Amino acid sequence: MTKSLRRGSSYAASITLAAALLSTVSLASAAELRWSSPTDPQTMDPHAVNSAPVLGFLNNVYEGLVRRDKNMQIEGSLAESWEPLGGDGWRFHLREGVKFHDGSDLTAEDVLFSYERASSEAADTSSWFAPVKEVKIVDDYTVDFLTHAPNPIFPDSIANFMILDKGWAEANNAVRPAKDEETYATLNTNGTGPFMLASREPGVQTVLEPFEGWWDEPEHNLTKATFLPIANPATAVAGLLSGQVDLINPVPVQDVGRIENQDGLTLHQGIEARVIVLGFGHNHDALKYSDETTDKNPFQDVKVREAVQKAINAEALVDKIMRGNAEVATQLVSPQMKGHSDAATDRIGYDPDGARALLAEAGYPDGFSFGLKCPNDRYINDEALCKAMAAMLTQAGMKADLNAMPVRSYWPELRAGNFDMYLLGWSPGTFDAEHPVRFLVTTKNDEKKLGSWNFGQYSNARVDELLPQIQKEIDADKRQAMLDEVAKIIRDDVVYVPLHIQPLLWGSKSNVDLTQRADNFLMLRWINVN
Repeated sequence: MTKSLRRGSSYAASITLAAALLSTVSLASAAELRWSSPTDPQTMDPHAVNSAPVLGFLNNVYEGLVRRDKNMQIEGSLAESWEPLGGDGWRFHLREGVKFHDGSDLTAEDVLFSYERASSEAADTSSWFAPVKEVKIVDDYTVDFLTHAPNPIFPDSIANFMILDKGWAEANNAVRPAKDEETYATLNTNGTGPFMLASREPGVQTVLEPFEGWWDEPEHNLTKATFLPIANPATAVAGLLSGQVDLINPVPVQDVGRIENQDGLTLHQGIEARVIVLGFGHNHDALKYSDETTDKNPFQDVKVREAVQKAINAEALVDKIMRGNAEVATQLVSPQMKGHSDAATDRIGYDPDGARALLAEAGYPDGFSFGLKCPNDRYINDEALCKAMAAMLTQAGMKADLNAMPVRSYWPELRAGNFDMYLLGWSPGTFDAEHPVRFLVTTKNDEKKLGSWNFGQYSNARVDELLPQIQKEIDADKRQAMLDEVAKIIRDDVVYVPLHIQPLLWGSKSNVDLTQRADNFLMLRWINVN
């Protein structure tokens, strides 16, 4: 069913091969699509890596109980309906007659197996299931998700929970996912989604073909879709301009006008759900990358963290680095998200003199040096943003030693705590303000599956107290009041420095009709090439 190819030997070789493909391939036929993004999915296993490049790509191959429509609203997918079990959880009724790509039938056993797999310690998605106490099979097409407490947003929280075929996984020794090791599910797939994996060559290209046995009604006309990971923005733009790729995501901000005004091309523009922030090593007792010998970590002092925010001109970053194609952020979610706090929209503004004064108050009149880590192939203009911020921070007395790297190396560094300050983008999978609180702010607790992306291990007892109340509160006003309190704590304690809300900038040939969602997932099932 799936053809596995050898893993690319190096990042440089991958880019060279991708560029070679662009220069030699003939134009695709009308119903074929070739698209590019900077980041190749690390894996084809939907439970191994909780990142947007993986989840976005695999949403074309695998499906969950629910999914998001073109307007990001929850609708049925493998479950045709669901209802709350009082305050004890949720019951999901599966569609009958759904087939996996290898022809196997979908049943409740596959849902239970996928839950056990996705919530296991080996899974990067385990934190999604912190509210779940138990999953029970009622019959072949009915499954109960029992929660520790009432959880009104649970269906929204599992839109990216993808279902694997139990028999296929067991037969191929892929019962559990592996982040850092290769299993059969790393290079092969067996989903129920609208597209099947035809071939996979990591770092070079991945080819998808339509699944003729898909349960839903296709809205696309694609006969083949080929993904090319192209890290070099100039190479991607050149491919689009020459007609050798049909779509690129993102369009480099410096090329927006060029694409917008080019005959035969279309610029697709919007605002993503993703907020870009700076994070700190809150639990680090000393700086790891300072030029000075010190046994202190200045970022443990809220005055220093506030100085960082005052030193950074977020408006200038949006204007100059993002070319006006972004919005300054005030908190961890954008105003479009449920639970956004109107009570915490006032932002600590740019004030370099104030930053230097705060450093002096904190005991650093001569400043200090530290390490700033950033990806260079994950977010729009990520390395350029970090270079500009490093200069701003250095001007205010905080000498930043920038280390930018590919995202495949970046996440292991953050998980190992190898940073003083770092760049992070966050798009809430539930489109609710509870999501970043649970993942980014709550005290890290592996047993309760909390704080899994809280790399700096910030901890606040009041936030920890409020989170479970927010998760179970049904009254909208009471829930918002608690979210407002948390947003103010995050702002006043400068847990993160919010920078901007990332834009959506896609470029395509004019004959490509598509739907651009705020989660920046490219959904092939809505693409037509005319």
